[in-house]
Amino acid sequence: MKIDNIKKLLLVFVMLFAVINSYSQISKAEIIATGLTCSMCSNAINKQLKAMPEVEKVIIDLNANTFMVSLKKNSGITPQALRTSIEKAGFFVGSMVLTVDVDNAVRVKDNTSFKNASGTYVFVNPDEDITGATLRLKVLNSGFVTKKEYKQSTKMLSKYIGFGTQEGIYYVKTI
Repeated sequence: MKIDNIKKLLLVFVMLFAVINSYSQISKAEIIATGLTCSMCSNAINKQLKAMPEVEKVIIDLNANTFMVSLKKNSGITPQALRTSIEKAGFFVGSMVLTVDVDNAVRVKDNTSFKNASGTYVFVNPDEDITGATLRLKVLNSGFVTKKEYKQSTKMLSKYIGFGTQEGIYYVKTI
């Protein structure tokens, strides 16, 4: 039992040293909210999001219960802060896709990560070269996808050291 814990701890340290530091920020978030029944529900979420100082603009698609949130330049907002705002309005996040502007090219490879002011992002997709300066990332953590989707992906995500236990670490796949 102790040997397994030591191995896990060692792997966490190796992963932390392998983190790619990058100057990047979230520029947009596409959030699908669940539990909405009318336009007043959307209005409650809209008010919560617009009250955040980092939010520049919110565009709502009532048919899809989607909120396109544009963020101010150099904001360090976290996905958790956006989720908390939705939950304060009394609803839940069914999906969150982040548009992250990256200053340098990031090699997207399974179980590699990059860190910015809003957290550490661990890639959970197969090898893929990204040469552009913008990434679209779907957050896979609990509370950022539906319970059904999270349950289906738990076995796949459990191979990542520390999955589900560390705050500020977001498991993402590129889309």
